[in-house]
Amino acid sequence: MKKLGKILLIFFVAILSLVFFPIAIGIGVGFLVHKRTTGPRLKYFLLTVIALLTLFFGSAWVEALNSPTKPESASPTPVVEGIKTELNPTLILTAVPTGIPSSTPIPVSDRQEARVTRVIDGDTIDVLFNGKTERIRFIGINTPETVDPRKPVECFGKEAYRVTNENLMGQMVLLESDSSQTNRDKYNRLLRYVWKDNGTVDFGKVLIATGYAYEYTYDVPYKYQKEYKQAQKEAEEGKKGLWADDACPTSTPTTSISTGAGNAPAQLGNSGSYTCDCGKSCTEISSCAEAQYLLNVCGCKQRDADKDGIACDGAPLKCQN
Repeated sequence: MKKLGKILLIFFVAILSLVFFPIAIGIGVGFLVHKRTTGPRLKYFLLTVIALLTLFFGSAWVEALNSPTKPESASPTPVVEGIKTELNPTLILTAVPTGIPSSTPIPVSDRQEARVTRVIDGDTIDVLFNGKTERIRFIGINTPETVDPRKPVECFGKEAYRVTNENLMGQMVLLESDSSQTNRDKYNRLLRYVWKDNGTVDFGKVLIATGYAYEYTYDVPYKYQKEYKQAQKEAEEGKKGLWADDACPTSTPTTSISTGAGNAPAQLGNSGSYTCDCGKSCTEISSCAEAQYLLNVCGCKQRDADKDGIACDGAPLKCQN
């Protein structure tokens, strides 16, 4: 039993020595100095130095044993200056179905963030970015006319304005340019795609898909043309918005260009009874409305020789904006 007691004592002393290792060393060195140093002044000086060093290193040693290793903090999510990081993929449109597919998103860094300060009509807005206000014309779409003082408000123009206003006014949007198009139109408006909900929803495509706008190709194909045309096809087949049978009081197509304080590419309203026949010349076409239908819906580019967006503006029809 005595042997076992000695073993346990030695084990206990060893554990304490490990836990208080610097203190044990300090006590041991102090004991040797006390025994072997003869001069009292030197002895007390050395013992004082040893005591201070033991206290300093001993405290650090005990603190290190009691402090758990801190896990490395996760790297913060990089923040792009001026870009919101929270995502809200749900688009809310008053009186418009949700779940509309969006065009293929591109990196946020390739777009410019801006705040919508005014809605002119369904496809034209004012935004504030880079410290100034710019007028933006949506690429690839056209909505019925509401602001041209020379013409009455067209069928579904007010509805298109309302939807754009309720969803974009005061909101942050991302503006995307298209290298296939000019930077500005002839009215000095910037031509852009307008994305909302942190770049997850192409709002121009939503307007087409829900029947509040038409697909429009001005002069040359644009980046999302295929997707926009498909969206319009589905809207027509589903009789959504302005494509509904009872959407407009008459079946006469509208031919006006959305101005937004300046005109945009021409586009039609309800297609009525017109059919696509690009073989018709301007002398064979019955009206300017039919001419514009052949240009915008059927893609009969030969009806717009001067590429100003107005079909058959020469003799004999002399169609005008």
